[in-house]
Amino acid sequence: MERPNAWKKYKKTELKKVESLAQKYRSFLDHGKTERECAAYAAEALEKAGYILLDKAIADKKKLKAGDKVYINQMNKAIVAFLIGKKPLEEGMNIVGAHIDSPRIDLKQNPFYEDNDFALADTHYYGGIKKYQWVARQLALHGVAVKKDGSVVTICIGENEDDPVVGVGDLLIHLSQEQAGKKLGEAITGENLDITLAGKPLEGEEKEPVKAQLLKILKDEYGLEEEDMLSAEIEAVPAEKARDYGLDRSMIMGYGHDDRCCAFAELEALLGITEIPEYTCCGMLVDKEEIGSVGATGMQARYMENAVAEIAVLMGKSSELTVRRTLQHSRMLSCDVSAGFDPLYASAFEKKNAAFLGRGVCYNKFTGRMGKSGSNDANAEFIGKIRKIMDENYISWQTAELGRVDLGGGGTIAYICALYGMEVIDSGIAVLNMHAPMEVISKADLYEAVKAFRAFMINA
Repeated sequence: MERPNAWKKYKKTELKKVESLAQKYRSFLDHGKTERECAAYAAEALEKAGYILLDKAIADKKKLKAGDKVYINQMNKAIVAFLIGKKPLEEGMNIVGAHIDSPRIDLKQNPFYEDNDFALADTHYYGGIKKYQWVARQLALHGVAVKKDGSVVTICIGENEDDPVVGVGDLLIHLSQEQAGKKLGEAITGENLDITLAGKPLEGEEKEPVKAQLLKILKDEYGLEEEDMLSAEIEAVPAEKARDYGLDRSMIMGYGHDDRCCAFAELEALLGITEIPEYTCCGMLVDKEEIGSVGATGMQARYMENAVAEIAVLMGKSSELTVRRTLQHSRMLSCDVSAGFDPLYASAFEKKNAAFLGRGVCYNKFTGRMGKSGSNDANAEFIGKIRKIMDENYISWQTAELGRVDLGGGGTIAYICALYGMEVIDSGIAVLNMHAPMEVISKADLYEAVKAFRAFMINA
């Protein structure tokens, strides 16, 4: 029952493919540190591959047929792409879906203030984080500010070598006896995750001169007024680049593996399909999973369902029943990361049912918490079909769960899609340091995930 390490099967030719894919993924991580940036990357890649916006197809009254490629861009934060297959839409689609948001720190809408010769920004953390991991480290600012006239200003500070970085301060060890005596989760509070932005007073300014210096920089370099922050989305993320991890370069350390490693693998898999598939293939890159898949760009919104309805019309099927049948008869991999086994914290795992780095793509029959609360819990018949596809395509794979039974767990988008009645199972890549600013995956697992997602879309 123990799954073999994928590295053992690679010959020189395949090792080169593993490394080439890893280099491309590292670039993707470095240029996609927010959901907006990932969506823009995906849209550009899809356009190059011949996909057209569904809105354009609708406007042109294009009749969709097998082999056609369309996609939707939901508010520049979520992408859903469709490769039309040979079989009728009502027989279901083969869907792979991942999320492109990651834990981070967001600036509030009225963020700036001055305190004792520092200009700082109030923040609100996004997703599940260990707050102490985000202090005393280099952070970059990414996002957009929208002016009242509707013009959009893109902000990216801290990624170039000559850019300044920002950060959250921590208390020096010499004065931290009281802090050190607190529980780990209480030593740093959410209210103390304010970001230091400036420390030099503006010449000639008497009232809040350091904040004035900050506002002058924003005005001179970006044309922004303080009030423009009311309609801004600015995210603080680790400024570090993704790097090879381990002296053997077998792994990658970087920000946002959860869940951008699966999103990247999914996109690569979809773009790698050169033939017309039997069933329509659908790739989803969604937002807001880390906070419950809510909002207009999260999986609980109905943009994917609406897109299927529009596609049905363009294929000559206009009834609501067509949409319902299509979704109910679909098959899906909910592509999200799994907790990689860490020998330093072995007591948190049950080894027979843990995910190991280097042993291939993971399948989680269930996630949820403790008594499978909130879990999709995939059907055995569907898992049997997945096993057959994986083995027939010589893909390294393993099964896993998120730690020991009573220690917690996690959630994905699987249960939301299962509401349509489709078959869904969680499938992804094992990650160390999950939700930390810098996470770790195996290059082999990334490579096997691309193969697995592609094989599923073609053969399920």
